[in-house]
Amino acid sequence: MSSTNQLLKVQEPMPAAATGFSLGLGLTNECNLACVFCYRDPNRVDRLTLEQVRAIIEGLPVRSVNLGTGENGMHPDFKAILQYLRTQPVKLTITSNGHSIAVLKDGELRGFHDVEFSLDYPNEAAQDAQRGPGNWALVHQQASRCVQLGIPVTIIAVMMNSNYLRLAEVARIARRFSAPLRVNVYQSVRSDRYAVTYEQYWEGFRRLFAETDVIDIGEPLVRAMAGLPPRKGGCGLTTIRVTPRGTIQPCVYWPGTGEQLSALVKAGENVRKSVPFEQARVLPAACKPCAFRETCRGGCAGRRHIQNALLKPDCYCPVIRGEAAKLAIRMAAGRDLPKSESSCTTIVIARDGNPNLMQHESPDDKGDPCHGADKRRFPEDAQVCEQRDRA
Repeated sequence: MSSTNQLLKVQEPMPAAATGFSLGLGLTNECNLACVFCYRDPNRVDRLTLEQVRAIIEGLPVRSVNLGTGENGMHPDFKAILQYLRTQPVKLTITSNGHSIAVLKDGELRGFHDVEFSLDYPNEAAQDAQRGPGNWALVHQQASRCVQLGIPVTIIAVMMNSNYLRLAEVARIARRFSAPLRVNVYQSVRSDRYAVTYEQYWEGFRRLFAETDVIDIGEPLVRAMAGLPPRKGGCGLTTIRVTPRGTIQPCVYWPGTGEQLSALVKAGENVRKSVPFEQARVLPAACKPCAFRETCRGGCAGRRHIQNALLKPDCYCPVIRGEAAKLAIRMAAGRDLPKSESSCTTIVIARDGNPNLMQHESPDDKGDPCHGADKRRFPEDAQVCEQRDRA
């Protein structure tokens, strides 16, 4: 039986969707950094045009737009595209390592509903060792600038095998800017070098929830084990990712080149009925009897597809192993965060306390970014720095 026929056998009716799409635009895959865990294609340069962005916005009911993938400020028409998007009735956000924010004037920056900064470690040594010297300082500088301008800030971290026990510390850093922390689990798009194991995945979330309050959980398995109800949106239903190549995907991590942008412009809302979007909603047959099926939906479809296991349960599923992974959480007050219903992500905020006491770094970090890392207490820092030294 072909995989398409198998898909049709397990495909279920399309659930009701939230109003409008959450649109992810990768204006370019260019970046001023070269992070080894990034999913973007570093071997070529691709860019969307202003005309393509106009065609997308005018052809779809869009409720929010996030600029991601590469460092969008490196696009030569970044400001012209931003000026156009500001005229549209959408909530506009951006994910940046700080560079794209630094190139904008204050008035241009005020066009964003929320600004996300990537920060994966709670100290300068480890952050700069993996992302590049000066990145820690740039993120702090630009996040402080946003706060001073009254622009909400979110910190985003990738859960990896090098930081999965330290995300609560990153959340405390985020709280300095009155910001929540958004956590995405590392996806093995180009390499499994930083992928977390089954045990690390669950221990990472237990440690995180022990010291933070939950704003929202979109990571399907975690949402289910935390006892939260099913979502109305998500991948394959209310999210569309447009790559710098001018192709469309239901998920930013979805493997393959994707369908041409012209297909989206032609289909409009009916893009949900295309094969990739139906695949993103597929429920594995083994998950049908599960009590968590409505909330979990088989786990992260993007992860399953990357692993060539779209029709199997998520590799982090405890139920299929006959185990229990119930998570204790404490909910925080809700926030208006467009990304909360758009991806397999988890959003938390650090509990009250003094975040300045939680930073483990030496005052002598001015030279080598790995100098001063507390490698005895946090061997993950030693691992990151050793990997940097071998590169």
